[in-house]
Amino acid sequence: MLKRIFAILLSVTLLFVSSLSVCALSEDDISSPSAVLMDAESGKILYEKNAHEQRACASITKVMTLTLVMEAVDSGKIHMDDVVTASAHAASMGGSDIWLEEGEQMTVDDMIKATAVASANDAAVALAEFISGSEDDFVAAMNEKAAQLGMGDTTFKNCNGLDEEGHITSAYDVALMSRELIRHEKIYDYTTIWLDNLRGGETQIVNTNKLLRSYDGITGLKTGTTGDAGSCISATAERDGLSLIAVVLGADSGKERFRDAAALLDYGFANYESKELSLNDDLSPLPVEGGMEDSVSISCEDTTSLTVPKGEGEGIEKTLDIPESITAPVKKGDVIGKLTFSLNEEELASFDVVADADVEEKSFGSIMKLLLYSMVKM
Repeated sequence: MLKRIFAILLSVTLLFVSSLSVCALSEDDISSPSAVLMDAESGKILYEKNAHEQRACASITKVMTLTLVMEAVDSGKIHMDDVVTASAHAASMGGSDIWLEEGEQMTVDDMIKATAVASANDAAVALAEFISGSEDDFVAAMNEKAAQLGMGDTTFKNCNGLDEEGHITSAYDVALMSRELIRHEKIYDYTTIWLDNLRGGETQIVNTNKLLRSYDGITGLKTGTTGDAGSCISATAERDGLSLIAVVLGADSGKERFRDAAALLDYGFANYESKELSLNDDLSPLPVEGGMEDSVSISCEDTTSLTVPKGEGEGIEKTLDIPESITAPVKKGDVIGKLTFSLNEEELASFDVVADADVEEKSFGSIMKLLLYSMVKM
């Protein structure tokens, strides 16, 4: 009997210690030199270690390449069934590739699959040339996009991540561009593939992200390994509406990068939750002075999800900052005020409150127009 009680106490103790190790994460718990955990919804950093240290990132570069590719698809500039012809330059790439031959043709769909799943350097270059005409022009667009996203630690020299002097980024910047890529939800159709084929079944490809086989909720995103960069990963995962991005740069081995990425994600899911909130509660029509209508309805986005520490969601405070009335004329979409959510005096998010309709200014002409309209209806 005593042995049984001791076994139960030991099990409880081990579970308690395990939960503590997940709920608290120090720099020493992550062996890789640089890492970030980001909430994908808000972009808030939940954990960081040397987040802005500039480093090579190998094929994590392809996160930006795929972002520009998905933008081109969404805008209609290119289509999934378009045929891409490999140039001599694309076919000359080394490292991870699908052995494209000069003049070989594949659809955009297959080229994306090769880039996202097999980390094919040749396919990435072929896509870049198809979109921009040359890899150099595409890389210029990559750097322009990086600047737009606030990626101040990043300079791209190529579109596939092969080691090149001056081709650098940071864990924080990788998280930023990863967040931008997953806005295009179509990318998950590729980043969640474990095993597939190209060339009508002649070429088999296997995903380089081994977390797809071992981590609950994993959705992607990209691995990378070179001599300069070490082993790197940007790992995305989602559980119960909470979407996280874990970035690891410079790990000594593939095993270490996957272990660190899993530890970061475990920490996030153990300590944070997604709280869905309605934004339009308590938004009553606003009085309009000097208008053809006495009031105008106002609104915000329908709902939003905020990431908060577990168990603290009920403490979220809502502040509505709008005037008592507004003056005509009013245009639909005019920003009337702000709706702000905060927790423990820290602002979590704010949203524009806008007018839902036009309200014309009261004038002799507008009154006559209304009278004529009323007479016609009679």
